[in-house]
Amino acid sequence: MIKRIALITSVILLLVSPSLVAAGDDIAVIDSDVEVNFPSQAVFTLEAESYVDIVDVRLYYQVDKMNYAEVVSEGWAEFTSANKIEANWEWDMENASLPPGAEVIYWWRIEDADGNRFETSPEIMHFDDERYLWQSLTGNVPQGGELTLFWYEGGDSFARELMDTCKEGLARLTQDIGTYPERPINIYIYASTSDLQGAMIFPQEWTGGVAFTEFSTIAIGISPSELDWGKRALVHELTHLVVHQATFSPYGQLPLWLDEGLAMHNEGELEPAFCSYLEEAILEDELISVRSLCSPFSAYYEIACLSYAQSYSLVEYLLDNYGQDRMLELLTILKQGSTYDEALTEVYGFDIDGLDVHWRGTLSNPVTQAQRRAWLHPALIGVLAALATALALWGALALKQRGRRKSSGKSTT
Repeated sequence: MIKRIALITSVILLLVSPSLVAAGDDIAVIDSDVEVNFPSQAVFTLEAESYVDIVDVRLYYQVDKMNYAEVVSEGWAEFTSANKIEANWEWDMENASLPPGAEVIYWWRIEDADGNRFETSPEIMHFDDERYLWQSLTGNVPQGGELTLFWYEGGDSFARELMDTCKEGLARLTQDIGTYPERPINIYIYASTSDLQGAMIFPQEWTGGVAFTEFSTIAIGISPSELDWGKRALVHELTHLVVHQATFSPYGQLPLWLDEGLAMHNEGELEPAFCSYLEEAILEDELISVRSLCSPFSAYYEIACLSYAQSYSLVEYLLDNYGQDRMLELLTILKQGSTYDEALTEVYGFDIDGLDVHWRGTLSNPVTQAQRRAWLHPALIGVLAALATALALWGALALKQRGRRKSSGKSTT
């Protein structure tokens, strides 16, 4: 005899309460549990019995995230065949990790030697980081969306200031390019970079924040003493999340300069350090080609900084000269799978190389401009003329002295 439980949609499954004991006519489930060891693993366990030996136990699960299609994964449990068994399946996060707060719907399928099968009711695993005592604050965002902040260090005013920053960033993003959150957003504020990296598998040493776009989740390290940096970084990651939701597709992806440029632009004015890299590159004629910026940025710090600065400038050029509607159209066409050249040509009338030419044509070096203004300033003409005369006299004297030393036949050090 075959016993099956009909699967219902994920939305309804989220409301189902776990059942501790379930039984069929021939197979009985004694216990079902999951132990979360954040962030490294989750261990699912099952106890079951039958009148004959149980010969097959499998765990089926669905991760609550954005997918191109409904995906059900399967895990083969470890157990010893008998009429009463204890089975377990371990999810090693080194192979496929989950962010904090992720939800997983799971159920077991059990089969005995007589061919009887039984499926348990769906249950929910919450992959929570229980190392900290989290507080939470929820607010509404554009288009009726919802955003929840989780934090454990800092007072209510700290959380409210971060929440206000998120709302302002999302409002700017909607105004600039017409995108808004398509799912509720969860943001986990760790009290330091080291705390954040302790919540990740194989973190990079420079990681200060990460957007898990498919989960609509952000994890970031912000201490109350670094609030100014934290607010910019939070808006940056929030922009990545919303833009990726708006362009989520199996057919295409964003060029990196556009992805990072939108995030940098939504932070606000370009920071002075990035401006310096951009200005120097303009002066020295060492700008990176836009086509190169479509691919991952250099690992060298100075080149990476220039890449981010140029990305900001490129997005600013497109928004200032062509407006919100065309930027949203560009994102939509890229989502549909067009190449970068095709999308730019359709929306703006030029490809990547054309964008490079048009953008560079609008650039001018601030230092050069300042020098030109200085040369034209009447008050400086006399000073510069006197300085030129003095330099000429000094040069003549230096040449005469060099001639004397040279004719003496003695070397100098």
